[in-house]
Amino acid sequence: MTDPSYTCMRDNGPVRGDYSDYQELVDEVSALLGAPATLEDRDFRLIAFCAHDSEAGAMDPIRTRSILTRGSTAEVRSWFEGFGIARAQAPVRIPADPEAGIRARICLPVRHRGVVYGYVWLLDDGQARPLGAAMAVAARIGTLLAAEARAGADLGRELLALITGPRERREAAEHVLRATLGRAADGPFALLCVSPWDTADTDEDTDALPDVRAVPGTAALCPVRDEGLAALVRLRSPDVVTPARTAAVRLLESSRARGAAGISEPRPGLGELADAWREAAGAARAVRAQPRLGPVAQWSHIGPYRLLTALPAGADRSVAELLRPAHTELAHTAEVFLDCAGQAGRAAAALAIHRQTLYYRLSRVERLTGLDLDEGEDRLLLHMALKAARL
Repeated sequence: MTDPSYTCMRDNGPVRGDYSDYQELVDEVSALLGAPATLEDRDFRLIAFCAHDSEAGAMDPIRTRSILTRGSTAEVRSWFEGFGIARAQAPVRIPADPEAGIRARICLPVRHRGVVYGYVWLLDDGQARPLGAAMAVAARIGTLLAAEARAGADLGRELLALITGPRERREAAEHVLRATLGRAADGPFALLCVSPWDTADTDEDTDALPDVRAVPGTAALCPVRDEGLAALVRLRSPDVVTPARTAAVRLLESSRARGAAGISEPRPGLGELADAWREAAGAARAVRAQPRLGPVAQWSHIGPYRLLTALPAGADRSVAELLRPAHTELAHTAEVFLDCAGQAGRAAAALAIHRQTLYYRLSRVERLTGLDLDEGEDRLLLHMALKAARL
């Protein structure tokens, strides 16, 4: 039996498991319980399901949507998780909601070594069923899903080496990624950086990373210490980064994402990913410094921040005093004035102050920095320093 919905799901990432393994196990659960079963991963994405007969009441809106769209809404997920299924070690009976046309269900948590990887669902008609035997099958499913998660984590480690490791390690990592991705390794790709990313648990606990299959178009994920989460995203065309934007939105919805996302320029293959990571991380930094650029920005669209992100850390000595917390208002005044191309009327209006107040503040800025704001190069230095300080 071939399920095109699962084939599409596999195209989202490096899934090692064979669909037929899951289908056989779901069929086994269905045979044990005498009822059609559905298997979803922990993100409520459909993996496999048994055939349903055409009798009235054999389906309800939630199961129909899951099969037709290969997933469930955030509201549905939240409702079911409210019954404790993510923590449950045993089957959970979930009551019906007649007003919504939703039938009662039994949820079999799919776990491996204490971690939940998915759920087996069946509609509950009130009959006694051998749930213990079915849970044993669910545990076998958990073993397969855990192996896939580990495979994704291994690929993430190779991605990390490719974008941050020494040259010799990068060459080995590229070889592994190329062997795993096959023809897809020829690209095109974009790298995505989500920053900041909560990496407190990800160094040792790969289960803390998102499931790569839940991020559309993504081939590998890895946390990069002090920078963010990296995602290698396959593109349909080197001229269209829409898949990377879609992946960025999905990752930004995660509870571990608290900031912005940057997208590198597309690359034809795996050989330039270290440079692509610098672009993606720089674009994410630019969005955090200037929120109007985001929440998702492509490297080519961040303007002068492409240059500013390459500057070394630390303020120029001439503006160090101005950047102290005691002078926040003065620094902001100077930045707005320079953003307004030195036009006093525009700057005063933007700051909602009188022109004379503006001139007074700017004179204080000149005294603190030793710069002459009538000189173009001094203005350039101050403007760059103020923008770089945001980064």
